Formats: sequence, C-alpha cells, structure tokens
Amino acid sequence: MEIVRLVLLLLHLLGFAALFGGLVIQAREPVKRVNSLMRDGAGTAVVAGLLLVGVIEGQTDPDASWHWKVAVKLVVGLVILALVMMNMRKERISQALWATLLGLTVLNVAVAIFWHPVHGSY
Repeated sequence: MEIVRLVLLLLHLLGFAALFGGLVIQAREPVKRVNSLMRDGAGTAVVAGLLLVGVIEGQTDPDASWHWKVAVKLVVGLVILALVMMNMRKERISQALWATLLGLTVLNVAVAIFWHPVHGSY
C-alpha cells in the first residue's frame, strides 16, 4: 500500500506542477486565459489528493489536526478547479483572476508544506 500512496502523492504533486506551470507560462503575456495544463493539473491534483487521503486513512489513524489540513486543501483545490472550469471556454481572463488562481495554487502548496499535523503521515 505504501507504493500506492507514493504514486498518488507523485500524481498529486504533478497535478499542482501542471497547474502552476500553466499559470506561470502566461506571466508575461498581455492576454491571460485558462489553458488545458491548468484544467488537467487542477483536476489531477484534486482527484489524486482525494485518493491519497483515502489511502492514508486506511493506513494510519491521523488525529483531527490532519483532517483540518485536508479540509483546507480540499476547499482551496475545489475553488481553483471551479474557477478554472468556469473560465475554460472564455477567450481571456482578467489579470485579477489569473493572480487569484496563482495565489490560491501557491497557498495550497504552502498549506501542504508548512502545516504539520502532530501525528500525521502526510
């Protein structure tokens, strides 16, 4: 089961890398838009994250602080995914929406890195 956890963690990280890359590649472009990297990355990160939680819950007995971390990451991830999907077919998105997506993506990674539950394995 450990190999499954690691593969899901890799997919989760690659999803965020694709989302982040899809955003950063447009940093100097005057016209911003939601691209397929952002869509696929956000979807992969959310789905792999949910599966990862299921695997971890089956392996360990995390304390409540771990559940709060997962809840925060899930809410932020779903907001990102919703914003991406709502704007997928638009010709352009505002600079503010692009910056919001970038900020939320960085926030979700920061929560993953800096929020250390007492007894979690994530």
